[in-house]
Amino acid sequence: MQSQWQDRFFKDVAVEMWKRAIPPEQTRLEVEFLEKTLRPQENGRLLDVCCGHGRHAIPLAERGYRVTGIDSSEDALTEARKGGGGQNPVWELRDMLDLDGISGPAGFDGAYCFGNSFGYLDRARARRFLEALSRALKPGARFAIATGVAAESILPLGPGQRWFRTGDILTLSERRFDVVNGRMDVDYTFVSGGESDTRPTSSFFFTVSELVWMHAEAGLKLVEAAGSVQGEPYKLGSPGLILVTER
Repeated sequence: MQSQWQDRFFKDVAVEMWKRAIPPEQTRLEVEFLEKTLRPQENGRLLDVCCGHGRHAIPLAERGYRVTGIDSSEDALTEARKGGGGQNPVWELRDMLDLDGISGPAGFDGAYCFGNSFGYLDRARARRFLEALSRALKPGARFAIATGVAAESILPLGPGQRWFRTGDILTLSERRFDVVNGRMDVDYTFVSGGESDTRPTSSFFFTVSELVWMHAEAGLKLVEAAGSVQGEPYKLGSPGLILVTER
């Protein structure tokens, strides 16, 4: 699996599919969770890491926060710019490892990385990311990641495949595991307009305790580990993990 598979994956049909995949109500709940959990000050600065088409950054900007959204996909940022006009949010074409200097001298009042983007990083790059993210935050500021690839969530599932439809796009996902390297590989086949396109993806999985330790090593202490935006504690088999830490 190539290390930068994202460069090919997040274009055209894949960006459109992910725009449609999450219902507006789920986005609303996630935005409310972020506002409550990150506790930014009025007009505070927030960093959206791997912002995609801006489904969190735009509503947070509409609530009065100054948001910077970064993503390595130009196609995703093109969609984000359609939904967020003016100077807020600020959209930057930037790799998630390229955070040094992004905050300027003031620092961000909060940051988040929702979706499964954190899993794109292997252990060495994940540590680099967390260290840079910590430097970009003000003291006392919080960081939240949401991921569906915590080891306790995905390993009980085992290999498998699933079809799902988003409008006129039909998608097949085929999941397999490389347990020696701590990696889940998923091939997505998109069928749209009479054409099919198969694109590989790869995500590294971490145990929850490993994630907590990596954050602590970067100077980010645990606030909570939740199983969803409803705030219930994460447990074995929870479909997703939301980890909130504080600098």
